[in-house]
Amino acid sequence: MARALPDERRPHSPDPGAQPAPPRRRARALALLGALLAAIAAVAAARACALLADAQAAARQESALKVLGTDGLFLFSSLDTDQDSYISPEEFKPIAEKLTGSVPVASYEEEELPHDPSEETLTIEARFQPLLTETMTKSKDGFLGVSRLALSGLRNWTTAASPNAVFAARHFRPFLPPPGQELGQPWWIIPGELSVFTGYLSNNRFYPPPPKGKEVIIHRLLGMFHPRPFVKTRFAPQGTVACLTAVSDSYYTVMFRIHAEFQLSEPPDFPFWFSPGQFTGHIILSKDATHIRDFRLFVPNHRSLNVDMEWLYGASETSNMEVDIGYIPQMELEAVGPSVPSVILDEDGNMIDSRLPSGEPLQFVFEEIKWHQELSWEEAARRLEVAMYPFKKVNYLPFTEAFDRAKAENKLVHSILLWGALDDQSCGSGRTLRETVLESPPILTLLNESFISTWSLVKELEDLQTQQGSPLHRQLAGLHLEKYSFPVEMLICLPNGTVVHHINANYFLDITSMKPEDMENTNVFSFSSTFEDPSTATYMQFLREGLRRGLPLLQP
Repeated sequence: MARALPDERRPHSPDPGAQPAPPRRRARALALLGALLAAIAAVAAARACALLADAQAAARQESALKVLGTDGLFLFSSLDTDQDSYISPEEFKPIAEKLTGSVPVASYEEEELPHDPSEETLTIEARFQPLLTETMTKSKDGFLGVSRLALSGLRNWTTAASPNAVFAARHFRPFLPPPGQELGQPWWIIPGELSVFTGYLSNNRFYPPPPKGKEVIIHRLLGMFHPRPFVKTRFAPQGTVACLTAVSDSYYTVMFRIHAEFQLSEPPDFPFWFSPGQFTGHIILSKDATHIRDFRLFVPNHRSLNVDMEWLYGASETSNMEVDIGYIPQMELEAVGPSVPSVILDEDGNMIDSRLPSGEPLQFVFEEIKWHQELSWEEAARRLEVAMYPFKKVNYLPFTEAFDRAKAENKLVHSILLWGALDDQSCGSGRTLRETVLESPPILTLLNESFISTWSLVKELEDLQTQQGSPLHRQLAGLHLEKYSFPVEMLICLPNGTVVHHINANYFLDITSMKPEDMENTNVFSFSSTFEDPSTATYMQFLREGLRRGLPLLQP
């Protein structure tokens, strides 16, 4: 039976009302306190180590800059891939290969494109005229800091790397349509892997990755122009898309569009990217790809600018990037004739001399192809364009034609004026616009219902303004150019060219990057509850404001 202790034997407590904590709970609290103190000490130590490492790295960087200079540090950093301030033999390999001239020939071509003496071969010629540097705004040495070193890869590229090459007919199998492919329905030979959400690939690269599968034939074809083609561009949309345009009993005609680019520099120069607006072309091949009747691939040259160029001025992705646009007159591959047998056999299987007794080569006679189904080049090009750029679901008319149509239909004109092309890879300025708001479904709907749309190069409107032609066309160009600011201007116009509303792309991007509460305080645009995306909401507001201002001014 428990018995109370006398008062003098009870444990003394400073606070008679407090109950002593159980020993187990006190031990747990002490352990937690110890762990917390240890964690704080570990964080402090890690932060101190990080600060020390940053200070040491900055000191090494400063010391290296003094010893090597800016260009030397760039070269060192581009080789020091793991950024440990030490160049390993593997990292030094590109320089060793360049100095010794012992760059190994890639083996994938031999593995993927072996030769079979019994098959037909196709001879392809490359026609190349170098970029006209006078069409670049920064082409002069020293202008805007552009040095001869930066443009050396471009200036030295004056001829095609391979004036001609021989291919086996079967190497073009990747151009065959998938089973059951319908006329005019695009498919991807090389699918793209990038989008506005995934970002883009590194600028700081010199050598393309080894091509695989269907990439091999595209890589080898483009390699006739320059030894460092990248069959997948740094920016979306990437890849190669094709469209079946004609069908006969034994043959297909396939039209294709390729987005690819070239690296014109090697260490120790800075990376220099050369990005044609697009490669387009066609191939006529037998359904088993054993015979090629015709092949052509080229960079369209009907516009005044058709190539984008970007080059680094630094040792990392965050280094300064210069951008320019120019015009290349000719960049083309074409078959010299249909594919022919490598070995000619008679009816008994004996080899026949490929030349007649007179010395003239044997002439092959090819049957006439009778097509059962055909699609026009213009329609096929449009479908390939929409596959690459969904924003082209809106019909963007040529500049003067758009205003003629707007007058006939009594509609406003939605016009985009920019440095380079909006619908190919020759202009980075319109990249964000075309990959976001212009392909947004509600924007596509409003543009198709309420506007006539067009886009124009600044250079072409400047030419139009000075040409001895229609005074109305010169006036239209002048009204646009008055409102233009670099790099892209979006305008809403009356059919007579009067601009009722406009916004610059840089300002547009600034607005859409603001927080909703800050945006409301600007009293410029406000978000609509209908759209969650700020860019779509802002562009929709821009278009609606243009309608509000312009519709009352249309002629009844």
